[in-house]
Amino acid sequence: MTENNKFKKLKKSLDEAEINFVRFLWCDNANIIRGKAVHLEMLSHYFEHGVGISAGQQGQSVMYDAVIPESGLSPVGEIRLLPDWSTLSSLPYAPNHARVMGNMVLNGVPWALCPRNFLLRMIEAAKSEGLEIQAAFENEFYLLRQTSEGIIPTDSTVFASTQAMDINQEVIDNIADALIAQGIPVEQYYPESGPGQQEISVRYTDALLCADWQIAFRETVKAIAYHHELTASFLPKIFPDAAGSGCHIHLSLWRDGHNLLPDSQGICGLSQVGRAFIAGILDHLPALMALTTPSTNSYRRIRPHSWSGAFRCWGLDNREAAVRVPSAPGFGSPSHFELKTVDASANPYLALGAVIAAGLDGVQRGLEPSNPVTQDPGHLSIDERSANGIDQLPDNLGVALSHLTQNDILLKALNPQLSQAFLAVRQAEWQAMKDWDLEAEVKLLLERY
Repeated sequence: MTENNKFKKLKKSLDEAEINFVRFLWCDNANIIRGKAVHLEMLSHYFEHGVGISAGQQGQSVMYDAVIPESGLSPVGEIRLLPDWSTLSSLPYAPNHARVMGNMVLNGVPWALCPRNFLLRMIEAAKSEGLEIQAAFENEFYLLRQTSEGIIPTDSTVFASTQAMDINQEVIDNIADALIAQGIPVEQYYPESGPGQQEISVRYTDALLCADWQIAFRETVKAIAYHHELTASFLPKIFPDAAGSGCHIHLSLWRDGHNLLPDSQGICGLSQVGRAFIAGILDHLPALMALTTPSTNSYRRIRPHSWSGAFRCWGLDNREAAVRVPSAPGFGSPSHFELKTVDASANPYLALGAVIAAGLDGVQRGLEPSNPVTQDPGHLSIDERSANGIDQLPDNLGVALSHLTQNDILLKALNPQLSQAFLAVRQAEWQAMKDWDLEAEVKLLLERY
């Protein structure tokens, strides 16, 4: 089919759906979701070559729209944001608008600083090892009301409270309906520990679509909440004495439609390749956290005894371990594992791509993780943790960034340009906010994330 015929078919379907604007989306190094919308009557001019964005967009921090000089970028330079039309979806919460994910292109080839292309490269790297990655992001978020006295949660209930389900039913149902309408299958919902805190999990899928869904998920939750005169926030830590919000990554490894993780004879029921992948993640985790928990606020959540994975270890059904292997009675052996040191201040393309890079390094080196931990590592003495290869993970962004600057595997995977820009952006945020108190962080970041 020629490009002209493809466009005619697309325009006809958009006309029938009464779409006026198509939003071309990208997610920057600070994990701000941005977009440019093209009116349907002008779409033919942008169908093939996308919209233009400044190269400097990938050098902006969460604080303000200005390029960080150390990023190696400037306001000079034009990048094309090419639509991946396979991701096109009408927006149930924004009548007459549709969304398409964009790929950054320079001079007709993928731009070195494109986060989505980074994930695509890591997917290809996995394929070269005979591995297909299936994944899902598991989001926690708060529903809040803005009042003259500040933000207050929609309820004050406890974990899995059915009362909280009743209080928030309408907005949760609307979120679920909107996700399903976009082809995102909703699997479970329950109120989380914090007041007004919710968790909605979606089904696993291939790695690229998983990251695309994460963008759509955040957009949808925030928009539906807004229609209910609420604020939805994925910020890792909002209230000092309430639970933080994670965004755990669930992963499985496949080949030719076969899940490679289960092995009834393996440690914790996992195959050797599964354990090696986990070992790679654990080996690189202090540096990896600069990409999976990349805000100053992230480290207020990652504390011992808070189910956030504050220690570098793994275990079967251990929610205090950084990597949890959930038992799966229906399968006989675990079908996937979960990385807990992730939150929604992370760009999903960068976070998932870096996790894959770390896991692949473990596979290529044939690593074996230390013994699985069968208790809360926070209750072990320092000597006991040391003897079992357990250490506490970075407790602030500055430490994680320092680890990343020394991690050749992750830096090489990212490539020099992308790693320079990412590090510059997050270093600028660290320097600006490292001495802020929680109130100041929340004031700036609540609605950013």
